[in-house]
Amino acid sequence: MKKLLSLVFALITSTIYAQDPVAMLKKIDDNMYSATKISTAKMIVHGKRKDKEIVSKGYSRGTTDSFTEYLSPAREKGTKMLKLDDKLWIYSPSSDRTIQISGHMLRQSVNGSDMSYEDMMQERKLVDMYAPTILGEEEMNGELCYILELEAIVDDPAYQKIKMWVDKEHYVPMRQDLFAKSGQMLKTINMEDIRPVNGKYYPFKMNYKDVLKDGKGTDFIIIEMEDNVPISDNVFNKANLKK
Repeated sequence: MKKLLSLVFALITSTIYAQDPVAMLKKIDDNMYSATKISTAKMIVHGKRKDKEIVSKGYSRGTTDSFTEYLSPAREKGTKMLKLDDKLWIYSPSSDRTIQISGHMLRQSVNGSDMSYEDMMQERKLVDMYAPTILGEEEMNGELCYILELEAIVDDPAYQKIKMWVDKEHYVPMRQDLFAKSGQMLKTINMEDIRPVNGKYYPFKMNYKDVLKDGKGTDFIIIEMEDNVPISDNVFNKANLKK
């Protein structure tokens, strides 16, 4: 019996490691990124005393360009963010000013959340930034997943290493542990509520948790999403920030 169990374990292990981790990473990129995407989302920042909710509408084009406008609450309404390649601008209606976020400012929190501007600036596909290794299999958030370890192959990653649990059926990340160059874990991202969108699969609820902070983190919830739909070039224009 022990020999049989050992043989079964060996067969399962050999099957796992026979997988091509680079091909797996490409599948994740193909599933998570689109030529164009329009989505309405709610960000819930869990505070010590009360939660803060911000509803926004976002437009994205590939991995390089995105435009986001806050719809509510009233004090945040009209705030806009534009990302073009590796540049990010924010327009504040209260001051009627546009500022560029760059350098160390990219590591700052977005509206007191567990997300940084750097988290929003992901402009390259995973396969172009990381070398993947398959560590094994494990259930995560109710799904059987491959466990991948991603080591940065570029000089300027937001995170030097990522441990990722990837749904075996749809190649959707179910959890990510994000690490600094020192090896210290900085954040976790837990994904759930996986839904099909135009032939792809996407998590409609994500919890970002800065492990260096107390609290329950920040929930990012997709309200509705359209994939591969026409978006005017005018959307991704600096002049659109003050309109």
